[in-house]
Amino acid sequence: MYRVYSLSKHWICLFPQHGPGRKHERRIALATWQQEIVDLDPRPLVKGLIHSDGCRVLNWVNGTPYPRYHFHNVSPDIRAIFGRAGDQLGIEWRQNNRVSLSVARCDSVALLDEFVGPKR
Repeated sequence: MYRVYSLSKHWICLFPQHGPGRKHERRIALATWQQEIVDLDPRPLVKGLIHSDGCRVLNWVNGTPYPRYHFHNVSPDIRAIFGRAGDQLGIEWRQNNRVSLSVARCDSVALLDEFVGPKR
């Protein structure tokens, strides 16, 4: 686990996504340097997004449990960031509703299970 602390008054320079107003009402995009890090290994980003705005549930079909992941965020930009990182990992995801994405394919769920782990 990593913990990052910043006492800088230049928070906006360090993380340009931080700003006034509601996240879902303003543009959210990874800076070039952030996207380069994600491109090297998108797993930490996906794990963090699921731990902050997602969950792993059991979907019961005819008495049989099927695990799946849900990612819920009102910001279309953040959902797109999750989707792009999932695409990089070969995770099949679907738009579940207006503000949620789901991962239900067995191989994609198994891939997420390898690195997401339980919420803490």
